Amino acid sequence: MSRVRSFFASTRRQRQLTYLMELSLIGMVFIGIDRGDVGLLVNVGVAVAVTQLPPILERDYEIPMDPRLTLWITSAVFLHALGTVGPPGGTATFYSQVWWWDHVTHALSASLVAAVGYATVRALHEHADGIYFPDRFIAVFILLFVLAFGVLWEVLEFAIALAAERMGTGTVLTQYGLEDTMMDLVFNSIGGLVVAAWGGVYLSDVVDALRQRLDGERTAR
Repeated sequence: MSRVRSFFASTRRQRQLTYLMELSLIGMVFIGIDRGDVGLLVNVGVAVAVTQLPPILERDYEIPMDPRLTLWITSAVFLHALGTVGPPGGTATFYSQVWWWDHVTHALSASLVAAVGYATVRALHEHADGIYFPDRFIAVFILLFVLAFGVLWEVLEFAIALAAERMGTGTVLTQYGLEDTMMDLVFNSIGGLVVAAWGGVYLSDVVDALRQRLDGERTAR
């Protein structure tokens, strides 16, 4: 266990894992093209686009992206894309074959949404003299923010699935029923709670950069 921790604790290893997943996503694009699967291409294409956000944020907006944070983001979109591709040589997906896959991807994706909410609220808290957010309020806000986003996502899944059924085309997002929706919201909450509890450890640099940017805008005015 200590060797595993030291492996993932290495900044070099974190970057290598991120690059490996990014290259794998490019490979999944060609799989989608070979299969002629529009839904797979859309999901993988979105994942590839999301992996480009960390370098853009760091280069254009001077928001520091710790290798752990970049790995976190990449892992979330990689697992989602891989879930739509499935094992080699088959037509089934990991989402349909592995019962816990959807739970893990929802928790990871929700944690990213929670991270955005946490960083924004904490930056406003530190930037504005007239704004004060107690820690309990921030924790509750993050949970509600994640739940609201999760509900919106489930509605979007349902609407896309219904539209695809009526048009007789393949769907990009799949809706598995009410029970699945409830489980998705549960694991969304778990992702939000994790960020509420430990977000400050991994997001402090991002919060500082956002606060400085807000301070700079106020000074410019």
